Amino acid sequence: MTRLPVDPHLYLVFLGVMAVMAVTPGPANLFSIATGMERGKRAVLVAVAGMNVATLVWFGAAALGLGALVAAFPEAFRLIAVGGALYVAWLGVSSIRSAFRPAPTEVSTEGRTRLRRPAFVDGFLVQIANPKAVLFFTAVLPPFLDVERPMAPQLALFAAAVIGMDVLTMSAYGLAGAALARRMSEPRFRRGFGVFVGFLLLIAAVLIVSRL
Repeated sequence: MTRLPVDPHLYLVFLGVMAVMAVTPGPANLFSIATGMERGKRAVLVAVAGMNVATLVWFGAAALGLGALVAAFPEAFRLIAVGGALYVAWLGVSSIRSAFRPAPTEVSTEGRTRLRRPAFVDGFLVQIANPKAVLFFTAVLPPFLDVERPMAPQLALFAAAVIGMDVLTMSAYGLAGAALARRMSEPRFRRGFGVFVGFLLLIAAVLIVSRL
């Protein structure tokens, strides 16, 4: 009888845990909302792709022994997280400041779009510095791994579950935010909108730091 890469019952438990973690508002989901509200549906999907590429990087690190690396170099991972928090906070402050500037013309908006950092890069930076990811790979995932089974197939199945659920939830949060952006032509709404996006990002930055 062929042995499965993971124990089916254990995998079902993992899916339940992951579902709860995926739908819980955290830095990644708040960033998705802010991206959708500020930059639209297409940017949401690109940012979600960036965040999940970062998740793949974390899975690669897990395969190489992430737990041992964190134990050996805790300050390095803490600095990465602090840098990510500062970057997200900077995005939030920038959004609040832009909310009180005069509404840009069509030409200037296009110029700002060209100068803005790509959504994929923003998404990648947010997730790679997300302490929730470190917590997941160092505390949540290890108990589900079976040392008696080949590690690569196990990690592949767990990665498929994590990325599948994250893509669905991050996209849902982001597209919901994008639906609100249709009223951006109204000056009063645009100001409130910019402030709200900024505070969302600042909350995301606080959540990142609070998990250190």
